[in-house]
Amino acid sequence: QGLERTEHEGFGGGNTAWEEEKLAKYQHSETRLLEVLEGVCTPSDFTCHQLLERSEEHVEQWWFHERQQHPDFFQWLCVDRLALCCPPGTYGPDCRPCAGGPRQPCSGNGRCDGDGTRLGTGLCVCSPGYGGPFCAECGDGYYEAARNKSHLVCAECYRACGRCTGPEDSSCLRCKRGWVLHEHRCIDIDECGTEMAHCRANQFCVNTEGSYECRDCSTACIGCMGAGPARCKKCNKGYWRDGAKCL
Repeated sequence: QGLERTEHEGFGGGNTAWEEEKLAKYQHSETRLLEVLEGVCTPSDFTCHQLLERSEEHVEQWWFHERQQHPDFFQWLCVDRLALCCPPGTYGPDCRPCAGGPRQPCSGNGRCDGDGTRLGTGLCVCSPGYGGPFCAECGDGYYEAARNKSHLVCAECYRACGRCTGPEDSSCLRCKRGWVLHEHRCIDIDECGTEMAHCRANQFCVNTEGSYECRDCSTACIGCMGAGPARCKKCNKGYWRDGAKCL
């Protein structure tokens, strides 16, 4: 960034044309190098300042002697000289190619663990909706919306589908938990009417989409079949039954 920031600048103040003629071009000057280095680290980044101090001789060597032959400063310093980094798309001590290859790691649908560093496993961590060792497949709840030789686009299934062929509720192949497949549609299971629901003694079951909730009975009740004092199985101590209600 510092190189880009100072690319079109010159010596500050005075007669720039005379200074460049007498002192050497600003583009290749020590003045510009110092201005670039001033902005490399933030004031609080102690690790960055330490690394910059240790690398000062390398930086000056590249600036005055290697820059024309090796214009990629990152590659020359971090990868080749200091062996702290790897080229993009590679990882680990030997800068091996990431899963899926260095040109398009993880098929462009995830990140390579350790990408650009001397660390990591090189395995893919897929973006949401993608799966497989190279992130070249659609994950659960997603379907293949588009594909060519180099790219895959996965889109989200209908909310109840675990696997599907398209976005509609009629394109389900498998349902998420709490739903059951019927003629390619996922129908919500009413857990409250089955043995699947497990609520405590003084709670009642409420069906929700794909699941259920246990809610507390009224304080007037000992056990209940729903909300309010009219749904009590028995009246609590201090309450009495008045018709259908515990009061």
